[in-house]
Amino acid sequence: MKHWYLYVLRCNDDTLYAGVTTDIRRRLKVHNHSSRGAKYTKPRRPVNVVHWKLFKDRGSAQRAEYEFKQLTKEQKEKVVSPGMVIPGSLPRS
Repeated sequence: MKHWYLYVLRCNDDTLYAGVTTDIRRRLKVHNHSSRGAKYTKPRRPVNVVHWKLFKDRGSAQRAEYEFKQLTKEQKEKVVSPGMVIPGSLPRS
């Protein structure tokens, strides 16, 4: 069974970006080094993962992404603050 992740990036301009993926390490590399990175993150490089959460399927991850994106900046900061990701602690896919 393939697991899906909601991930939150902190951009160089201190904004937050959320997305879903099956491989956070690969997606982070794409965001930082590839032309296939999100249009939003390209001019805001480098980006770092500040929060991630595991889901059983894509739909659940996408619903969580939608809910996260509906939050205010202050609410988003509260979500990511306690869950700060330590470099090297990203899940292995």
